[in-house]
Amino acid sequence: MFDILEKFLKRKTDLDDLTLKKIISYFKIIHTKRNQILLNSDEICKNYYFINKGCIRLFTTDKEGNENSRYFAFKENFATALPSFIDQKPAEEYLQTIQKSELLYISRTDFYYLVKTVPQFAKIYTEILENGFIMAQKRIYGFQGFDAAEKVKWIIKHQPELLLNVSNKMVASYLGISPSTLSRIKSRL
Repeated sequence: MFDILEKFLKRKTDLDDLTLKKIISYFKIIHTKRNQILLNSDEICKNYYFINKGCIRLFTTDKEGNENSRYFAFKENFATALPSFIDQKPAEEYLQTIQKSELLYISRTDFYYLVKTVPQFAKIYTEILENGFIMAQKRIYGFQGFDAAEKVKWIIKHQPELLLNVSNKMVASYLGISPSTLSRIKSRL
């Protein structure tokens, strides 16, 4: 159950067996259902998740109840509602598994303990933050001035797993287009 996380950590940094076992010992496993909410928008985020299997989506809702997907994380990635996790204020988004998922999670207290006491874990955390920032910037700058077709082409190039594993409705909300527009564009590509 912890093999995928172990391989991920070893790929990211040089870890001896004792340090690796220490890190792994702070993670617990959870199996989720399809569309299970891990965090509501008014709750304080207390966990960081590593995805063994499945997908986590971060989304918001508008006043009319429409969902706006903000981020998707797949196998071998970490995900959380980061602003709430960091500042311990109620989240402004939801965290949801959109497929049956197998997740490993670590509490905020244990997470920051590892960041403070294990330099290799702090390095991995920094890399996760940097990569997340880069991807968010690429999405923001990539989408500015793009028409719907260019947005779909961007997804195909940068995040192809979205079109393979996520419903058209969720991908469309991520792109800021309608599901019917997404279907039409996909049929032409």
